[in-house]
Amino acid sequence: MNKKDLAFLKELTEAPSPSGFEVPAATVFRTRIQAVANKVETNVLGSVHATLLGKGAGPSLMITGHLDEIGLMVTYISDEGFISFQAIGGVDAAILPGMRVNICPTGEDAKPGQVLRGVMGRKPIHLIEQDDRKVVTKIDQLFIDVGMEGKKLKKLVRIGDAITFGVGFEELGDGFAVARAFDDKLGVWVAARVLEEIKKAGGAAGDVIAAGTVQEEIGIRGGTTSAYGINPDIGISVEVGHATDYPDINKRKHGQYECGKGPLIARGPNINPVLFERMVAAAKKTRTAYQIAPESRATGTDANAIQLARGGKVAGLISVPIRYMHTPNEVVKLSDLDATVKILTRFILDLDEKVDFVPR
Repeated sequence: MNKKDLAFLKELTEAPSPSGFEVPAATVFRTRIQAVANKVETNVLGSVHATLLGKGAGPSLMITGHLDEIGLMVTYISDEGFISFQAIGGVDAAILPGMRVNICPTGEDAKPGQVLRGVMGRKPIHLIEQDDRKVVTKIDQLFIDVGMEGKKLKKLVRIGDAITFGVGFEELGDGFAVARAFDDKLGVWVAARVLEEIKKAGGAAGDVIAAGTVQEEIGIRGGTTSAYGINPDIGISVEVGHATDYPDINKRKHGQYECGKGPLIARGPNINPVLFERMVAAAKKTRTAYQIAPESRATGTDANAIQLARGGKVAGLISVPIRYMHTPNEVVKLSDLDATVKILTRFILDLDEKVDFVPR
């Protein structure tokens, strides 16, 4: 991955964007893609649609990556200056104690783009009863300490303000990277990069739309409305998938998926079978490593919304394997991102007006 693309990935992951608060990440996406697309539009939910017009009569295709990440929301500020909160999306309470967080304040004294640092407070182990040490501290028993008295804090922070894990992007080891929100900033990155590669190749037979969708973590809302509003012939969700190449993962139950072995191409009832075979063919044609991920039911991704949009759509799902999903330290092999772009680009360029996705 070159320095420009790596910087784009870093900027995306570090832009705070819990569900419902995606504007910072959407801005990064729009800035990157506006020089590539023929038109860039943002719908009323906040999803961004960048369209590269086709050069023929081929099928239209939408690639989605969701802009939102899991996070927290301010629910109460005490007179002493401590913040109570609730989760946005699937937050594991077990990882929270002692964590540093970033609050995005919108109070009367807050400045645009300001970030307020805080720490997740809880009684130290010395003061916790022996039996209580064995259970996870519930979110409503935690609080955030910003080192500020309540009167001043209440002029900075409002009820409903968003909070993210207070970590950034780093390269790690041999070709790996770690950050929060790879779920699903990786998908947004891939969607943008595929559009760039399609344009570089002279365009596809049909329109290609790179969509940064919103509110996936709380119910696939952006994917649902984008699939309906854009009404593409084909929709492919680019997501993250669970790598199982670290200790204590039951491979008989969860499958064998490794970082560095290419993206996971989904197969199952949520996925059009012709699309699956063509995606595998694209991987083989480009000599790119891939892994097959069986999905025996609805996937819980934008692909689910795409498949059921209007009268039904050709739906696909390709995922980048990561370790430690929904933690502040999600880990990815950067080469898997480039491989995903390569496969998707080939898949799209091979589409023409004669392609038929009706299962037979």
